[in-house]
Amino acid sequence: MKAHNRESQAQMTPQRALEFLEEGNKRFVNNLKAHRDLLEQVNATVDGQWPFATILSCIDSRTSAELIFDQGLGDVFSVRIAGNIVNTDILGSMEFACKVAGSKLIVVLGHSKCGAVKGACDHVEMGNLTELLSKIQPAVYQEKSTNEDRTSKNATFVENVAEINVKRSVKSILERSNIIEQMVENGEIGIIGAMHNIETGKVTFYKDTLFIKDTQSLV
Repeated sequence: MKAHNRESQAQMTPQRALEFLEEGNKRFVNNLKAHRDLLEQVNATVDGQWPFATILSCIDSRTSAELIFDQGLGDVFSVRIAGNIVNTDILGSMEFACKVAGSKLIVVLGHSKCGAVKGACDHVEMGNLTELLSKIQPAVYQEKSTNEDRTSKNATFVENVAEINVKRSVKSILERSNIIEQMVENGEIGIIGAMHNIETGKVTFYKDTLFIKDTQSLV
């Protein structure tokens, strides 16, 4: 499989970009990795890159976007930060990826058993991590279905908060970036939230967070 080029990126639609990622994750789960000559991809991308998607994910070592979506060099922009939270620098990176570099889809990717989410659930305070976890705290308070043991020891509570955190991040991107909001409105790009199960490798896309112009589905 060859790296994406200017032509293949230009022909890509937000919907097709989503399908590419879904197909790649199916290959990953079934251990059917596409054949790639990485050295060939290095040479093919030396003069430019044409990624079709931008993925915001956690720093967790088990959640490498290129691996779990079976993508190669030059295929996706990978933005990683603990708890897949959104801040100004990340928004700027996404604006570059989409407006300047031509990416067609933004994915906010959470994962199961997330350490950052657990830290937020336990209200951990430690150095600079305190400020980062504070960005996940609203998802903790928004989780209303758990009345007892609202800590990291409660696996269901943790996963509920992780899902809410992903959906809040999708909404935050649209609310805080006029550039991305307008590109979505114009049908130039799409955005969606998703969750990676670290036990199975499967990625579940939250279709209720999908906003691709053709679908008329807004968070």
